[in-house]
Amino acid sequence: MRNLGLSIYPDHSDFEKNKNYLELGHKYGFKRIFMSMLEVGDSVEAVKNKYRKIIDVGNRLGYQTFLDVSPRIFQKLNISYADLSFFHELHVTGIRLDQAFDGATEAMLSYNKYGLIIELNMSNNVDYLNNIISYQANTPFIYGCHNFYPQVGTALPFDFFVKCSQRFKHFGIHTAAFVASQVGKIGPWNVNDGLPTLEEDRRLPIAVQAKHLFASGLIDDVIIGNAYASEAELAALSQVDRYQLKFKMNFVSAASEIEKKIALETQHFRRGDMNQLVIRSTMPRVTYKSVPNPPHDNQIEYQKGDVLVGNDSFGIYKNELQIVLKPHKEPRKNKIGQLSPEEVFLLDFIKPWSKFKLQI
Repeated sequence: MRNLGLSIYPDHSDFEKNKNYLELGHKYGFKRIFMSMLEVGDSVEAVKNKYRKIIDVGNRLGYQTFLDVSPRIFQKLNISYADLSFFHELHVTGIRLDQAFDGATEAMLSYNKYGLIIELNMSNNVDYLNNIISYQANTPFIYGCHNFYPQVGTALPFDFFVKCSQRFKHFGIHTAAFVASQVGKIGPWNVNDGLPTLEEDRRLPIAVQAKHLFASGLIDDVIIGNAYASEAELAALSQVDRYQLKFKMNFVSAASEIEKKIALETQHFRRGDMNQLVIRSTMPRVTYKSVPNPPHDNQIEYQKGDVLVGNDSFGIYKNELQIVLKPHKEPRKNKIGQLSPEEVFLLDFIKPWSKFKLQI
């Protein structure tokens, strides 16, 4: 199953604000907490008490908490990799290893007696995971999670992200990546230009970022990297379909009721024999074969992202829905609307037989 998550930073924030944030996230169906422990400065007991207090709040609300740790923190808190009781006593679900070890260490950690999940850093295109698996790791207890990038211009390009992620999906490993709130100001460091995994997502609306990650087919859990996201952002994420793309569209004023019905009430899928001009959803022409559809908005050059429906002059193709990929003219098609501009790039993820929906 695919989940939504959020992040909190106990060393840079207030307990009551974090508690309120977790309660708000719970209201909108969030299930995961990313919590950073890369920058602690207190004693072992002080750290344990502070983190456990907020982790227990999350546990009562049904969250799973993953704690981001590094070798430096193990040394600072005098924690041994052979004994993960410190993290068990924090009541976390798992620990995320921000830095790599030798493969054998990670594999051994996956057999810890507390059943803690060991989450690996996914943002490197090296044979790291295969090395761990070769040491007979306990793979049901191995997860993967990408990095986030506070500095603008430094997050992953999409093609590199794909290569890194495919290494984990090849083994069926549960994966996660980050999106950026446009209002959150809190992160682990004193630079925060948003905390996304993908650079091209940094300034996009948060729901579009999530659609991008889910549409890749490579990410199971989407986590907001910076705190605190607004309630509007949490609500928008909660409405994202995690299993198929739902494009937001705007109708032209002349769009008819049948055209709106075709667009909004159909489970669309792209024909298997694809072309480069348009994405074709052909079932509406069967379902609404006998319904008239007079021409309108059909004397223009259609642009990428325009939504079209065949009109009465289009014969067998009347009431077929199409989404434009390349500009063209065709008076036998009515323009009924267009996709939201920020979502047009997501058309690249509609492959032959891909399922999708349209919404306003």
